[in-house]
Amino acid sequence: MKWRAHPWAMGAGVLALLLVALILLWDWNWFRPLVEARASAALGQPVTIRHFDMTPGRTSRAVAEGLVIGNPDGFGEEEPLASAERLTVSFRLFEALRGRYTLPAVAVEEPRGHMRRNAEGEPNWRLAIFDNGDGEPGAGVEIGRLDISEGHLRFADPALDADITARFHTMERADGGEPYLIGEAEGSYRAEPFSATFHGGSLLSLREAARPYPVDLRIANGDTNIALEGTLTEPMRFAGANLDLTLQGKNLADLEALIGIPLVETPPYDLKGRLDYTGERVRFTDFEGRVGQSDLSGRFEVVPGEERPYVEADLRSEHVRLADLGGFIAAAPGEPEAHELSEEQRAAHAREEASPRLLPDRPFDIPDIRAADFNVRYEGKRIEGENMPLDDLVATLRIENGLVTLDPLNFGIGEGQIASSVILDARQNPIHTTASADFQNVDLQRIMEETDIFEGTGKIGGRAHVEGQGNSIAEMLGQGDGDLKLFMSGGEVSALLVNLAGLDLGNAILSALGIPDRTNIRCMAGDFGLEEGVLHTRVLYLDTEEANVIGSGAIDLSRERISYRIETEPKTASVAALAAPIIVEGRLKDPAVGPDAGELAVRTAPAIALGVLLTPLAALIPTVQFGLGEDSDCAENVQALAEASEELPEAGTDEE
Repeated sequence: MKWRAHPWAMGAGVLALLLVALILLWDWNWFRPLVEARASAALGQPVTIRHFDMTPGRTSRAVAEGLVIGNPDGFGEEEPLASAERLTVSFRLFEALRGRYTLPAVAVEEPRGHMRRNAEGEPNWRLAIFDNGDGEPGAGVEIGRLDISEGHLRFADPALDADITARFHTMERADGGEPYLIGEAEGSYRAEPFSATFHGGSLLSLREAARPYPVDLRIANGDTNIALEGTLTEPMRFAGANLDLTLQGKNLADLEALIGIPLVETPPYDLKGRLDYTGERVRFTDFEGRVGQSDLSGRFEVVPGEERPYVEADLRSEHVRLADLGGFIAAAPGEPEAHELSEEQRAAHAREEASPRLLPDRPFDIPDIRAADFNVRYEGKRIEGENMPLDDLVATLRIENGLVTLDPLNFGIGEGQIASSVILDARQNPIHTTASADFQNVDLQRIMEETDIFEGTGKIGGRAHVEGQGNSIAEMLGQGDGDLKLFMSGGEVSALLVNLAGLDLGNAILSALGIPDRTNIRCMAGDFGLEEGVLHTRVLYLDTEEANVIGSGAIDLSRERISYRIETEPKTASVAALAAPIIVEGRLKDPAVGPDAGELAVRTAPAIALGVLLTPLAALIPTVQFGLGEDSDCAENVQALAEASEELPEAGTDEE
């Protein structure tokens, strides 16, 4: 056959030879630049591949070796965002050409990742394929089976003092099901040691609502330990959760590093409950456990906000130690002798013990107060502790943009209560504080029985109001102004208390022996004024069957010093009665108490002693009636004293 006579045959032969040559010489790596370009566009980051190969078909198979995903601009190239020694992907070609990536199987060998932020706080891990523009995970990728071997990921963020390295891989199931994910991590977070372990389900179930994703996560960060076990519903869309959560640590305030919400300082805690989220609300419910030596149960919910998170909680304690709530007044929380305290907490207690000051002087953290909004209700059904006359506690705490309101803040004492409210305006610096308290039928017997020395019965009433500014309790009171009025009637008190106040030594000894053991109280009236941190005595008067006790002087809350004088006028003869005034002076934390030696043998004239009552006592009667009731004998007694003292000379106060 002559080829020139049959050109079509020659063309067919050449075409066949070319096809054979193409088959023999074909290299899918020719398409590597195209694949790199398409991958870069899909991820929004530069992608390079050392070698590319593909097996075409209805479900195609592509292999990329030496895969590197680069960083966005501004992050440098010394540590790429991600890399893999080998990536094998099964995909449906025609769907991929339409922009939808269905990947029945993905296998990654030796993946490496380096997630970090730049100086402006921007992350390098935002990939366009996983973001549809509104912050929700994109729907453009569906992954079926995922196999990972020898995975390695590093996360570094100087702003969080974080440098964590994770190792992860998938494991085959014994039943031949889809492989599950296992990971472990270690490093540092918030300058504290960090470690974690994770056991998860198949990534195929991440998007399927009908297949909850199993999770077993354990985290240790410093002294904080978190355990999560249960399932997630469509975790890539945050559709829901059903998890058991265990929290253990030395201080609840340490959780801020992990959850981003400032909490009050506490002693060591151990809490267990249920964690879930619906919509935009994360809930820790039905939890119970302990904080210090107090039990705690209830619910805690968080709603992330655009400006600040919002926290709502309903908390209860069957038995509570007030020392465990010390963090609310910026004091060291917990009992000083509690063995479970952290070294930092022990050191804080030691500093407070060594300090000459009595009032907490540690400043409140104003940025923390402004960082979140709170609505928290707390009920302590029984308050326990040595020398603690309080029975129960009910409080509601609200914080809105730095404005703190504690209302009510009520303490039960016997059949009565101290009903108070506190407002701290941390929108300004220093904090402006307004506090008030009503003493309503406070049971003296509950107070006295805690002393183990004195006994007594009766009801105490009155009111207190303080207004000041400062960033600590010491500053607020040391610069504050206000009033304190206390009254009592219709009770009795151990005669030892009255006689010791007047250095009536003979009767003190007899009283200690139980002869006599009590004396009736006709009335007690106390009226004090707080001016620029100095608490002045307007009236302090105790009228009993045995004696009249009168107090005068002042307490400087700024300097924490007291200069006080207590005088007694016996109404009955007694053995070895010295009747010298008692002087209380010195530092408020440890004052010196003793007789006024210069007046040891001088009995103060009753008219002069009662002169301290020149303050118009009749003006106090409405407060007496509020705290003790309109039928109180003390109101009548105060009225009589006010009338009797009108002609008496005014007595000065003895201040430092």
